[in-house]
Amino acid sequence: MYKNDSVLPFFGLLLAVAFWMMAYYDGLHLAALAGHPLEELSGGQFGLITFGALFFIYGVMGYVSYWLEGDELRPGRHESPNSFWAGVTIATLVIILVALSGLLVQTVIYWANTGPVSYGFAGRLTGYILLDMAAILMIYKKYFVAEVVIAEDEHSEVPW
Repeated sequence: MYKNDSVLPFFGLLLAVAFWMMAYYDGLHLAALAGHPLEELSGGQFGLITFGALFFIYGVMGYVSYWLEGDELRPGRHESPNSFWAGVTIATLVIILVALSGLLVQTVIYWANTGPVSYGFAGRLTGYILLDMAAILMIYKKYFVAEVVIAEDEHSEVPW
């Protein structure tokens, strides 16, 4: 039916690494021209890092899709492979999520009572919480949700 491969995500990650290396060597070149290490990013470095991040996200999304959906979509209902270890992993990730959420609440309470904490700490903590939630949802979809693939005739009344 439709092939889902890992070629495009691989090249997305490859381009991300290439852009990040170009930004690194551009910084070394600019530092050599200036005669001292630079303290801020140049416009070119910023653009290369941004596009590297974009292609990195694209590659990771492609690999996650490949892992969740498999090689080829076939019409019909496909039962998920229930796994004991997937349940244990989800339970562990939920415990970590509760602990991180409690730490975030304690951080906000401390912030309200005494003054601001590091913005980087609060941002990283929020990012860890979101990544933990994404991992829980990925594992849940892979191991506990049945897939239903619906195929329509090519000459159906759907306009696209």
